[in-house]
Order: sequence, then C-alpha cells, then structure tokens
Amino acid sequence: MNRGPVPGKKMMTSLELESSVVEWVIEHPEVQGVLESLGIDQSCQGKSLDYVCRQMGLDPHFVLKQLHEVIEADSGVDE
Repeated sequence: MNRGPVPGKKMMTSLELESSVVEWVIEHPEVQGVLESLGIDQSCQGKSLDYVCRQMGLDPHFVLKQLHEVIEADSGVDE
C-alpha cells in the first residue's frame, strides 16, 4: 500500500526491503560503503535486500535504517 510522501518530509528513496541490492546501488551509489562494511555482496544476483540480510543473519530493518541515513546525509551536501 503506497501512502505517498509525508507532508514536510523530503522523499529519500522509493526503494525498500523488497528492492534488490543491485537497485539500491544503481539508484544510490553512496550506500556502497555501508553494504561493504556489512559484508553484503552488491551483485547478490538480484535478490532483495530483505532476503540477503536474513540469509546473513542481519536485521533487515537496521540495515534499511543505515542506508536511509547515508542517503539523507548525502542529499544534504547539495543544499
């Protein structure tokens, strides 16, 4: 269910846990460092971020939060 953007909040990304790791890297190359530090293979053969995290024993929501923080920090540089 898509609720759309929250008023007063800038849309960071349309990607979520169901998106593939490759999609994350293509749309937001700034997340590569986070993925590397967690040992997540950036190709992952198109598997979802959620799937890869669970296979590696990582909390998918924690990883998602880290990725969003990097994207948000990077978007503030241009302002």
